[in-house]
Amino acid sequence: MEAYIFEWLSLFFRWFHVIAGIAWIGASFYFIWLDLSLREPPEWKKEKGIKGDLWAIHGGGFYEVAKYQLGPQTMPKKLHWFKWEAYTTWLTGFSLLAIIYYWGANQYLLDPQKMVLTQVQGIGISLGFLLAGVGIYEVMVRSALRHWPRVFGAILFSLLVFSAWALDQIFSDRAAYLHIGALIGTIMVGNVKLGIMPAQCELVRAVEAGEVPNAEYAAFAKLRSTHNNYFTLPLIFLMISNHYPMTYGHEYPWLVLAAIGGLAAFVRHYFNLKHQDQHKPWILVVGIIGLLLVAAWMTPTHLRQASNAAVINDTQALALVQVHCAGCHADVPTQAGFATAPAGIVLAHVEQLQQFSPRIVTALQTGYMPLGNMKGMTEQERSELIQWLTR
Repeated sequence: MEAYIFEWLSLFFRWFHVIAGIAWIGASFYFIWLDLSLREPPEWKKEKGIKGDLWAIHGGGFYEVAKYQLGPQTMPKKLHWFKWEAYTTWLTGFSLLAIIYYWGANQYLLDPQKMVLTQVQGIGISLGFLLAGVGIYEVMVRSALRHWPRVFGAILFSLLVFSAWALDQIFSDRAAYLHIGALIGTIMVGNVKLGIMPAQCELVRAVEAGEVPNAEYAAFAKLRSTHNNYFTLPLIFLMISNHYPMTYGHEYPWLVLAAIGGLAAFVRHYFNLKHQDQHKPWILVVGIIGLLLVAAWMTPTHLRQASNAAVINDTQALALVQVHCAGCHADVPTQAGFATAPAGIVLAHVEQLQQFSPRIVTALQTGYMPLGNMKGMTEQERSELIQWLTR
């Protein structure tokens, strides 16, 4: 029953998290596009304090959107705020982190082959990492360093890459990736809570008081919003990466993450420039070529190594699977935390091994499976099973 409850909680919060994430990231895409697409308004609009405007058509109607330089002369009766998308995304994401990686720490978070930790120790390191990461970012973004965006970006990128490497020495490969995503998501919601919302509240207060709003508040909020926009594509990759063990299961997973994350942010820059009528397609070309080079570099080598492994028969192959895989991949799993076989893959007969052989080979090549290698599968056994599956 505990495993059944675990799966339902995971399903609900993952579903809710994706819905909220779509709303938040969609709002980020839209408002960055909107802000960068504004054009100089006619004089009569400038006299009203409007900085820029644009016309759009959608859903069978025309829309006219205008942005004030700082604020309107009087506060409108109804003002829409955009914050709950961010807060809901983070709350559901942290709930998923707690359910899957804290509750299921022994299966998903800890890797005894890297570092022997108790569940409490693992959770403590996880929480400490997130708090420290957000703290470092806040110190950086509040310092004069924010006025040098390229230097700021280079330092932040280096810190994230170092974090990915460090976490990979502590947690399972999958958990290390997830924690970088959790850190980026926490930084993003911190930008909303600690920077954007206070700035917007101050702008509203000034307008209501009949004062001229301080432009520094608006500029600081815009900077944090722009940072969030560049985080979006790397974050989406991290959200789906758990379905692709070839990434986090690579020999150098932190380097794979650095390459793909860096390319994703670079491609995001193309679209932001395009919104300002600066067309630089070479950025997309570099992004595509870069991704192809990463894919070529990541090509598994385990199959060539497996050629020297001992030849095993069907009975021996099934015996290996029964020892190392059947605890989870069975009609009725015996491994704690699993109510049903993951991905519906049951490995009870030789025919089932042959049916799912491509997926099993990928899992073995990347080291993702057996999960946590709790039964201590050796490299020799791994190579033998790969050779049998690909014979």
